[in-house]
Amino acid sequence: MPMDTWSLEPLLVSAAGGVLIGLSAVLMMAFSGRIAGVSGIVGGLLPPVPVPDWAWRIAFAAGLLIGPWLVALLTAELPIGRPTVGWMPLLAAGLLVGVGTSLGNGCTSGHGVCGLARLSMRSLVAVAIFMATAAGTVFVLRHAV
Repeated sequence: MPMDTWSLEPLLVSAAGGVLIGLSAVLMMAFSGRIAGVSGIVGGLLPPVPVPDWAWRIAFAAGLLIGPWLVALLTAELPIGRPTVGWMPLLAAGLLVGVGTSLGNGCTSGHGVCGLARLSMRSLVAVAIFMATAAGTVFVLRHAV
């Protein structure tokens, strides 16, 4: 990126977001003893039997969905892009992520933010696999295709 178009703002916004995510994970662990992994939180709402503490799980999931729209209301800019593919690929991707998080005993947020902070070896291996897969995917899509 040319130096005249470089801005510090995206770095600061990203750093602030990271601090808020880390702080929320610490607070959740401190006050409830729970890990702030999205797949575990949302998974507790799915059949066969939802867990007894469903109310905070619904509030957490609602916050994930409402958050970007709240930012848009406050800043007049939607912080996420519009999908670039149709509904079928999005549905398939969502199902694959759901199956993967079930098989991997957690998602990127649970392993990366909370698991690494707890020095979990399983999370260290999972995050290494996530990162290697992401790097390989970017390489293939940008350089090999």
